[in-house]
Amino acid sequence: MNRIAVQTGGPEERLGVDETYRKVKEWSFDAVDANIDHLLGYSAIAHNEIPEVLVRGGRDCMELFRPWAEAAKKYGVDNYQAHAPFPSYVYASPETNRSMLEVLKNMIRGCDVMNCRNLIIHPFFLGYDKQLSPQDEWDLNIESYSALIPVAKECGVTVCLENMFTGYKGKIYAACCSDIGKACEYVDALNALAGEKCFGFCLDTGHMLLCSLDAKETLIKLGDRISAFHIHDNDGKNDQHLAPYMGVLDWNRFCEGLKAIRYQKTLSFETFNVWNQVDGAVMDSMMRFIADCGRMFARRASAL
Repeated sequence: MNRIAVQTGGPEERLGVDETYRKVKEWSFDAVDANIDHLLGYSAIAHNEIPEVLVRGGRDCMELFRPWAEAAKKYGVDNYQAHAPFPSYVYASPETNRSMLEVLKNMIRGCDVMNCRNLIIHPFFLGYDKQLSPQDEWDLNIESYSALIPVAKECGVTVCLENMFTGYKGKIYAACCSDIGKACEYVDALNALAGEKCFGFCLDTGHMLLCSLDAKETLIKLGDRISAFHIHDNDGKNDQHLAPYMGVLDWNRFCEGLKAIRYQKTLSFETFNVWNQVDGAVMDSMMRFIADCGRMFARRASAL
């Protein structure tokens, strides 16, 4: 039976790290997707305001990960996966991009402190209006992810790519790794360069839906490359990060895909936006509902 996880983002901003882990255990989740991306926000990266400690690394940097490590141990919750800061790559800013590579290396080291073995690092790509050519995007990603191989090996952390999207004038377009065939090529090429499994894939179901990909076929194509999940729902038009059945994703096809690939790892939910959608008086019930959905998915995948 698959274990069930949820991201710390959502409750963490309101309750703090320690109380979030306590509640995660109370809501009957087994594990978390630790939002260590909270250490460095999107705006700070975009404006090259990255704290030196995150670039330099060392003891002071590793202490920043201690709250997630201690809370996991205290409450018996597994840090199954974590989310690195993003964007990984910024247009026309070589200094920022050099700094971000060092930040990402330190995020891998921080995962080791947390006993977390899967780190989701967004692909290196640009938005619709500044997008790279397919070859340039491939070269950039192979070069950038390859730079992480030594520290990933040293720390025993699997770096997970994720399927992305972009937008223009209210329209959603597929972006890096939403072509699932190309995503498989990335993972396989990077692992070949590493000489062992250092890379996996985090399938984001919400992004998958926005790009009109069939859940079952997507899972089958990725197969055992999947090391992690970002499971959430939306209306097919906006990246809403909602609980299952609050949107339009076909969860039966999702379960059929899990069954087809015999997935036996952790099912992790990225449903932070329910904390903005649901009244606090029923939030405990909502979080238990999400955990119940995960266990239902696991049962159905096993029974199909």
